[in-house]
Amino acid sequence: MGRRYGLRGPWVLRGLDLDLPAHTLVRIEGANGVGKSTLLRLLAGIDAPTEGRMTGRPRTAYVPERFPAALPFTAAGYLTHMGRVHGLPAAEAAARGQEWLARFGAAGYARTPLAELSKGTSQKVAVAQALLAGPDLLVLDEAWTGLDTEARGALDRAVAERAAGGATVVFVDHDPGRLAGAVGLAYRLEDRTLTPVPASPGDDGPRVRIEATGRPSAALPPELPGAPAVERDAGNPAAIRLTTSAAYSDPLLHALLTARPPWHITGLSQLPAPVPASRPAAPAVAAVDMTPRPAPGAGPTGTTDAAPEAVSRPTRPARPVRPPGRRTAAATRYQAALLARSQRWLAPLLLYAAFLGIGVRAGQPLLDSLGYAAAALLPVAAWLVRLCVTQEPPAARAVTAAAVGPSRAHCASLLTGLGYALALGGAGTGTVLLMSAPVSTDHTVAVPLLPAALAGLLAAGCSALLGGAVGALCARPVLRRHGWSLAATVSAALLALVTDGSPAKAAVTDLVTGSLTGTVRLPLLPAAGAAVVVAAVAALTARLAALRE
Repeated sequence: MGRRYGLRGPWVLRGLDLDLPAHTLVRIEGANGVGKSTLLRLLAGIDAPTEGRMTGRPRTAYVPERFPAALPFTAAGYLTHMGRVHGLPAAEAAARGQEWLARFGAAGYARTPLAELSKGTSQKVAVAQALLAGPDLLVLDEAWTGLDTEARGALDRAVAERAAGGATVVFVDHDPGRLAGAVGLAYRLEDRTLTPVPASPGDDGPRVRIEATGRPSAALPPELPGAPAVERDAGNPAAIRLTTSAAYSDPLLHALLTARPPWHITGLSQLPAPVPASRPAAPAVAAVDMTPRPAPGAGPTGTTDAAPEAVSRPTRPARPVRPPGRRTAAATRYQAALLARSQRWLAPLLLYAAFLGIGVRAGQPLLDSLGYAAAALLPVAAWLVRLCVTQEPPAARAVTAAAVGPSRAHCASLLTGLGYALALGGAGTGTVLLMSAPVSTDHTVAVPLLPAALAGLLAAGCSALLGGAVGALCARPVLRRHGWSLAATVSAALLALVTDGSPAKAAVTDLVTGSLTGTVRLPLLPAAGAAVVVAAVAALTARLAALRE
């Protein structure tokens, strides 16, 4: 796999072959600027490789290095939206969001707007959104930055729990001792490729011994976090000693205390770090493969007196989540709420109201007014779609793209803008029907009201769809510079209204010419053409969003 920016830009990554198994913590090391964040965005599915392919990516969550506070939600509201985007029902998403905020010591900020949170508390929200749905692939780009000591410890334990539960966790952190003793694979990124890093003394870190007693015949739970070494006391069959890395101590204690029947903890002590052994290099494969598979070395549990015992950790089956279509719908609701709360819809609404106020008068011929209202909607629809595509800060957009994929996230933005534009067109058509006279231009022929209303709605829909296509083509990922994007939007919207062959011009022309004779012509063909155009533009821009997000 390789990645570069631009058709002739320098390669940031080249020739990567990597296999990421389940039940594994993977640390990526490297100097600043070598492409670690680019690699993580590729693994999270936010960007697509320029060459090569990635296979087997499971449900994914991503935490960026810097999480934006400029989102018009409370902490709890944002987590609820993101939980639904990850595939959870609304009630479960809200409950899990509260639980994770409490776990990171931020429960008191649940009703606080994100814009009012400190950098550290905002980062807790970013981490919570990634963990609340229990992803199978968790990608952390210096997620510990900005967290206080207690929150960093909580994140360490949460990451160890995800790996113990069968997930793959890939992380970058400036602290070389992060998750010491729990890391399964480590790689150094240099010269545009990855090199396996052997174990170092810092990798093994402190270890913890837990002493517990239970019923003589009680068996250990089948999935123990951290794969602890287990020793049984030959003189007391009910007593055991478990040794694991400090990062897994809390999950392991929780598993013992909640087992049925429970185990009683009789001792807890910290041991010195063991002498590390070199870690073998990971085998290279032809593509980045993230298909979940059992942990290496997992097997049947056996017990011997006073000897280490390997506890198997079978891969936990994936929890059921909503299908991709419903997750796209959840992303669309999130985008709609983002637009509504940001009040960016107000300016396009006022512009459309101004158009109607200037061009529509009481008693004017109905079809003429409907044509004018439909024509005025096209630049407004382009503006709305452009707003929706660009309204999310880049880091927040990356989080959404990792959850549902960049193409679906982009389509959710387009659907939101088109939905608002169509609603505005319907309201404008209703206003014209109430104010205008159902007569021809010379006021001699009566115009049937219901067919005229249908023709007006079709024309408004045609303009909204074509305007949406214009807005999509004049914003990211096609045009990234704000100045060029704005100028292109205005120019393309005007061309769509005056160019022969444009579905919008054809629909408006049908209304205006029909007003001369009092004849209603339903613009079915222009509406179908506009639908085809917007579908093609949506497919093109969604594909570009996956390639150059």
